Amino acid sequence: MRQFTAIVNPTAGGSAGAAALLRVARLLREAGAELETEYSTSLAHAQELARRAGERQRVVLAVGGDGMTGGIGGALSGTDTVLGIVPAGRGNDFARALGLPADPAALAGILLHGSPRAVDTVEVESAAHSRTVVLGSVYAGVDALANRHANHARVLRGAASYYAGGLRAVATWRAVDYRVTVDGEEHAHRGYTVVAANSAYYGSGRMIAPGARVDDGLLDVVMIREAPRRLFFALMNELKSGAHASRPEVRVLRGRHVRVEADREVPCGADGEVDAVLPVTATVLPGSLHVLC
Repeated sequence: MRQFTAIVNPTAGGSAGAAALLRVARLLREAGAELETEYSTSLAHAQELARRAGERQRVVLAVGGDGMTGGIGGALSGTDTVLGIVPAGRGNDFARALGLPADPAALAGILLHGSPRAVDTVEVESAAHSRTVVLGSVYAGVDALANRHANHARVLRGAASYYAGGLRAVATWRAVDYRVTVDGEEHAHRGYTVVAANSAYYGSGRMIAPGARVDDGLLDVVMIREAPRRLFFALMNELKSGAHASRPEVRVLRGRHVRVEADREVPCGADGEVDAVLPVTATVLPGSLHVLC
């Protein structure tokens, strides 16, 4: 029977993290599994707790949102430690990409009996963050600004905060001249954003990269070109289904190593946590994390 260490972010969705864990913890213990709980005081603390639990050969449960999951997953990347996820944040996009169920009983069944799956992680380097490993995507442009607005929202939560943040960001955005280098080949791009996606989803369920897979050893590089604002708002709505990918304003490349630069200071982010500015590089680390899903 598996031994679990749950690491809870007490600020993710208020008390949602503790509540989500309680529903699953009862089922794990009833099945005979051992479960201990650790409460983190910061993302760095959560990562240290995860490393220590891994050294004791325990399955680490990340309880929280994408920032928590990505931070812990990044800390365990390249190790033999198995990660489990109890989604309890605003977006839960990586859990969505893995197909994890919301039902506590179904999730407990996966944690107890599921086989670990090797998935890719992404090494990110920027001026502000010398080296960070994340799980979902790296984005540079209007979406990074929208995420910054969403993180500071005091009233709206979940998808609503991202949508409101997007409207606010687009209203003031000026097109950027990017230089995007994918596996050594340089591409000029003028537009709204560049996203290097390991996962199909970001921004609370928006399917930015419909073809992205977490275990294919590649990043899907989505570039949205300059267009009238009314068209960009239409694109935002199409992110719900991934239909935007068929528009001529959207270009998708694939590669293992991506560098994004710009002609001015442009915000960039990763997994809802990293808040930096360009230039940034993203390198896929194939099969470097073992996840129960």
